[in-house]
Amino acid sequence: MPSPSPATAPLVAIVGGGPAGLLAAQRLAEAGYRVRVFEQKATVGRKFLVAGHGGFNLTNGEATAAFAGRYGAAQAFFAQVLAYFSPTDLRGWAADLGIATFVGTSGRVFPEAQHKPADLLRAWLRRLGELGVEINTRHRWLGFAGATGLRFLNEASGAELTVEPAATVLALGGASWPQTGSDGYWTQLLIKIGVRCQPFEPSNCGAEVAWSTFFKEKVGRAPLKNIALSCGGHTVRGELMLTTYGVEGTPVYALTPALRAALASGAPAYLHLNLKPDLPPAEVRRRVARRKAGESLASFLSSAFSLKAPVPTLLRELADPAADLADSLLALPTPVAGLRPLAEAISSAGGVPFSEVNENLMLRQRPGTYLAGEMLAWEAPTGGYLLQGCMSTGAWAAKSIINAQ
Repeated sequence: MPSPSPATAPLVAIVGGGPAGLLAAQRLAEAGYRVRVFEQKATVGRKFLVAGHGGFNLTNGEATAAFAGRYGAAQAFFAQVLAYFSPTDLRGWAADLGIATFVGTSGRVFPEAQHKPADLLRAWLRRLGELGVEINTRHRWLGFAGATGLRFLNEASGAELTVEPAATVLALGGASWPQTGSDGYWTQLLIKIGVRCQPFEPSNCGAEVAWSTFFKEKVGRAPLKNIALSCGGHTVRGELMLTTYGVEGTPVYALTPALRAALASGAPAYLHLNLKPDLPPAEVRRRVARRKAGESLASFLSSAFSLKAPVPTLLRELADPAADLADSLLALPTPVAGLRPLAEAISSAGGVPFSEVNENLMLRQRPGTYLAGEMLAWEAPTGGYLLQGCMSTGAWAAKSIINAQ
């Protein structure tokens, strides 16, 4: 274990106490830097804990080449970042904190059953304390001061202070889950110094469907298991949840980039739902052709396809009466009116484009200031890719500072 850095060591300021910022703090402290973390909330790691409520995916066991592809337009950059701090490295980091992990059947990586998100965060904060990292909570970033300075408001005392670090890592998150501190206020401060920021939009969120009153009352909230969902040439398998506002679930979340593009085009946006993706289309058509005259839809779907409620109601709600039943089972067009609000989204798209930083994630407009995590304009699906992306960029920013000194 490295000793705490001496008072004469260069100071690095980390603005934001989420996973990206805390990992950058750890790596820098291990390299001998003095590190101060500034977090506007009363505690650090709030989004880290909230993310664990639905199943704590640390990363994913997918092969590296496919993993990088999950980051869409930022794939080439993430191929480099993941090579530096990989899913294997993240699991090793957790193990070093005493948290063993395993790869689930879905490929997602979880802590062993006895470990909760709070256990990992406590172990992490204990390690940061041993390294001498100073964590300052309830400190809101107010902007830059001079060539290297940062201004903060101590919300506990009401006093303002200025810090003059040798380097800065900004890791203030995106704009989803604002109750955790990710409210995107920092865009105003970067725009003031000439940094271009893309507007935030919801990512990994539900889609709104204008169900009839009858459908909402009869179905309410119900799962559809083992389906495939398609939009814009992309298809995702998984479980879909029907809700009173529309649809949600992993396949919907993964298709939000394609849905945003479809909605932005001004043309009608659709999700196409395959209710029997394991059956070849020819087999679906063969079974439909055997339907007996007068047999009810519910009875036929149950006997021929093991499809029970709410599927008959869903077909009556969405299928064109003139459409062939087989076509509806294979690609039921589901009209999407919009995406759920940004505050409800698991993550956000938008932020600082990669053109505003160099290959080291340093702002071109402000040398010595680096970005990490969801401040940057990238997005990825759920399943461990979001947290891995945040922590890998935190490690990359720390490496860049170390190499620059």
